[in-house]
Amino acid sequence: METPTRGLVELAADWKARAMPPLTLGAEGPPLADLQKAPEPLFARHSGYCVGLKGEIFFYLWLDAHRQLREPGATVYLAGDFNHWQHAVGCDEWRLHLTRIDGADVFMWCGRAERFFGAPPMRFKFVTGAHAWLPVPPDAPNAATDDAGNVNHQVIPERTGRHLFMFTLGEPADFSSDLRVHWQNDGDGVTLRPGGYFFRRQSDATLGAIVLRGETLFRIFAPRAAAVELCLCDDLAQENTPHRYPLARRDDGVWEITLGRELAGWYYWYHIDGPKNELGRFDPAQRILDPYALATVDRAGPGIILDLEHWPEPDRGFKTPAWHDLVIAEAHVRDLTARAPLKLADEERRGFTGLRKWVESEAFYLHRLGVNAVELQPVQEFDNRETAEYHWGYMPCNYFSPESSYTLDPARASGVRELQALVKAFHQRGMAVILDVVYNHTGEPAHLRMVDQYYYFHQDRDGTLSNWSGCGNDLRAGAAMARRLIIDSCRFLLERYGVDGFRFDLAELLGADVLRDIETALKRVKPGVILIAEPWSFRGHIAAALRDTGWASWNDGYRDFLREYVRGGGTHGTYEYFLKGSPWHFAKWPAQTVNYTESHDDRAWLDLITENPNHDGAVPTANDRRRTHLMAAVLFMSIGIPMLAAGQDFLRTKGGVHNTYQRGDLNALDYRRIRRFPSTHEYFADWIAFRLGGAGRLLRHYTRAGDGFFRFFFAAGATAALTLYNADLSLGPERLLFAINPALHDVDMEIPEDAADGAWRQLADHEHFFPPGRAARFGMPVAPRMQLPPLSCALWMDNGPARPKGN
Repeated sequence: METPTRGLVELAADWKARAMPPLTLGAEGPPLADLQKAPEPLFARHSGYCVGLKGEIFFYLWLDAHRQLREPGATVYLAGDFNHWQHAVGCDEWRLHLTRIDGADVFMWCGRAERFFGAPPMRFKFVTGAHAWLPVPPDAPNAATDDAGNVNHQVIPERTGRHLFMFTLGEPADFSSDLRVHWQNDGDGVTLRPGGYFFRRQSDATLGAIVLRGETLFRIFAPRAAAVELCLCDDLAQENTPHRYPLARRDDGVWEITLGRELAGWYYWYHIDGPKNELGRFDPAQRILDPYALATVDRAGPGIILDLEHWPEPDRGFKTPAWHDLVIAEAHVRDLTARAPLKLADEERRGFTGLRKWVESEAFYLHRLGVNAVELQPVQEFDNRETAEYHWGYMPCNYFSPESSYTLDPARASGVRELQALVKAFHQRGMAVILDVVYNHTGEPAHLRMVDQYYYFHQDRDGTLSNWSGCGNDLRAGAAMARRLIIDSCRFLLERYGVDGFRFDLAELLGADVLRDIETALKRVKPGVILIAEPWSFRGHIAAALRDTGWASWNDGYRDFLREYVRGGGTHGTYEYFLKGSPWHFAKWPAQTVNYTESHDDRAWLDLITENPNHDGAVPTANDRRRTHLMAAVLFMSIGIPMLAAGQDFLRTKGGVHNTYQRGDLNALDYRRIRRFPSTHEYFADWIAFRLGGAGRLLRHYTRAGDGFFRFFFAAGATAALTLYNADLSLGPERLLFAINPALHDVDMEIPEDAADGAWRQLADHEHFFPPGRAARFGMPVAPRMQLPPLSCALWMDNGPARPKGN
């Protein structure tokens, strides 16, 4: 259905008869007012192709769904089984040309149809001149998923576009029943599907359980439901005998009921019934946790009704650092507390309260390290099965509720005050709180799927869920009320918990347009909100598409480069590109790149670069340690936002295990390694202090530096480098000079005399920072000819011309 009263329906093959075929919508459907043949390009709008009457085939790509293709010089090619796929890129024969259809900009390719007909059907896809494959909507009528999970279009000879008909109904379709379209004598017919208008359907009504004066209002958005039942109890012992109330449906897809009593502290859940077909099977027996529940007993519910009028006030006195001043540590609540050296009860050590006490301790590790922001792995309700079960948290069940297993008394919603207190404790330590949030898929129980699978999740024509997240489902973030759910929950965390920003997991699955909408909405609440995207998924990468937004992105290219560079890999060009902050292609402005070398995913940094067998960094070699120092030096000398994984500074290891998402024993920070490797921990802390200090302003760029700011000097036949910062003195008289040699042998370097000239004072080498007033005992003087030792680095500062006294 294109609108509530107009839709499209297919015949099994081309229709060639003179009379219109008879069509009905079954006993439950509205009357048919009109039926006529659809124009062929309308089929192509959904399928990517149509076939003309003279045997020609047209491939179409509408630009309204691909904003990046409007850029000057953008090119698109047709690729598939018929031309060896990738080989089509750059070949004029397969290049699409820009045209207009019904006032819309469209890329088109035309040729003889017979070369595209085959058995099995030939597959195709559109690809840009930059080798970016354009995604196929999984609900396209000719979408096909291969064994590797790739979704492609198919050319199906029986589907030419002439088999498609438009119909008009005498009254709007009601999708709370199983509407099916029947051609004469075609058996069960086909399910009538609501189209694009359905996903634009939205409501501005306040959702959730809303405590008012003398009454409580319940609202839930369930656009295809036939019945919604509210269940209530004031004691968990009464869950099997709850009070039950039917909700009434409004015109905007919301169901509601008002009860004449303030029900704060009560427990509630829903049952929803509706049609049972390939669009999603409603199950009236299933208990559903309200997507807008503000607290929950556990992953399955029930939700807990809270009164916002009595909501505790969050910390509002903290000033979020500017993005270009951030130094972030990624951490997990339980990893930080599990082995923290302070006395905690077991239930405290598992969650928010234990971490809050650790943060408040004088010995708190991240405070001593010196970072000014913590990025906490998910703290919204996720799908661990029991309180003690360790879980990274990337399988969310509710977006408003604090994770119940991290709280001392989940049945009393204690997590609200506990999470607020934790955020406040971090703020009092001078640290911004960034929350890792997961809006690309959901965990189990799949409450949103039970509300309406078709509205909230991508699926193919047969009802099979899309799985580009790798977690079994992909949220349809572009649907109006899914987008609202994301924005509402993020706003709630900003306003009610006082957090400073978010890192969006697998943000590519949300898409650049949705991310722009999120940015706009959240900046109205908090103009300085920190927004970071993980800009990829198993489907693709959108960092380039985010350049014109206010989003920063995790830089996987930087991660991979630095892992190789400290082991002697990389090129001069990549070194220069990443030290400059991945300009233009990845990051349009300096703080748009989050530079990192380790995150929760995959092996620890040390386990990846160790010389030991089996990726086991438990006992690092001298070279492992030295390479880690080189990594830290490059990371903090690079333009952009530096991010560490907690424990990198004391050579954290996960024993070589690749995926530790449920291995709390391996992920827990072993603080004893700080004493085993104290100089490495101190080295990181000194680099952070330098980065955030006065001289570090030459690295904390708000806007792009001019072409003359950097000067790079490279050794012939080696990756060793010398980099001069503020060479053009555009940021004042001070200059920095950074040298590095990742090779296992000495490297001779030459630099021009004008670069070497100056009152250079060595600040650091590959082992130490030298405090002001204390010269390096065996320092390296800056000279036109220098020899860099193996696996070494050094940093110098020139304060510029001496200033007259009194100025």
